[in-house]
Amino acid sequence: MAIAAGCTKLRLAEYAPMTTSKERFEALWRRLHLLGDASAWHARLLKCYAEPQRAYHTLQHLEECLLMLDEAKATGLIAQPDVIEMALWFHDAVYDPQGSDNEALSAQMALEALGDTEMAREVARLILLTKSHQPGEGPDDAWIIDIDLAIFAQPMERVREYERQIRAEYAWVPEAVYAEKRAEILAAFLYRPQLYLTAWAFERFEARAREHVRALIDAI
Repeated sequence: MAIAAGCTKLRLAEYAPMTTSKERFEALWRRLHLLGDASAWHARLLKCYAEPQRAYHTLQHLEECLLMLDEAKATGLIAQPDVIEMALWFHDAVYDPQGSDNEALSAQMALEALGDTEMAREVARLILLTKSHQPGEGPDDAWIIDIDLAIFAQPMERVREYERQIRAEYAWVPEAVYAEKRAEILAAFLYRPQLYLTAWAFERFEARAREHVRALIDAI
């Protein structure tokens, strides 16, 4: 059983209202020179992120990822920030807590929306990285992984909220089984030589994230 970890930054009450706006999505669509109806795809994505089986993988999750991307873009080190952004919009478009192919199905949806182009295939590849959190050979692979794991370095109140949200998505799993599996997943992050792969995220987040992950394990 896979129990997901993801990305977030700010609490819901602190959101910038334009972060997941139609205007932002349509501007991204134009910058990538895409065909098709951007407005319709924006509406479809928002509907996906509002599905009732979700507690963490919601519009909150997407907004927080985009806010983290906006901070990361200021470094000037991301090779294709618009491609990363489109991958974030779609990376949890399909989410079933009882499924094992969410990322693959989300990548397929992205290809449906964006067309069979080199850029679309790169978006799909980046989405697939959010399952294993292991980079391939792309220049921006580490960025999308670090954004997806940034939740662990947020204020502890938010981290605990995230953990409650993950548990809610797996409410169908018996407590003893959940505790065992979730502790294994969190411990696997600690066993990594480093949680964050970019120098930017490593310097900002690594020490605090490890402290928070240890606290989550202790609380299980």
